[in-house]
Amino acid sequence: RNANQRYATNGLTGFVVRELARRAGLPPVQEFVVRNDCGCGSTIGPIISAATGIRAIDMGCPQLSMHSIRETMGVCDLTHGLALFRSFFKNFREVDSSIEQ
Repeated sequence: RNANQRYATNGLTGFVVRELARRAGLPPVQEFVVRNDCGCGSTIGPIISAATGIRAIDMGCPQLSMHSIRETMGVCDLTHGLALFRSFFKNFREVDSSIEQ
C-alpha cells in the first residue's frame, strides 16, 4: 500500500484478506508499505478496480523474480497461500456480508 494509490489494496480489502487468513488459522499476513517519499512501481489492480468498480488487492507469494533479489519463499509460504485461497472460496461471502458499507 502507499499514499499515491499505485497499488490496489486499501483498508477494506486489506481487512478482508486478514480476516480470511484468521479464519483459516494462518499466521498474520505480511503487509508491505511503501514510504511516501520513495518512488515505487505500480500494478494494474487500481486501473481495473477503477474501471470495473470491483474491489481488488495486490497479493501473492514471494518469488525470486522481477527486480528484487530478496523475494524468495519457502514451502510454508506456498501452503499458506493455498490455504488463504481456499479460505477465500469458503468464507468470502460471510466476511463480505459482515462489512458495513
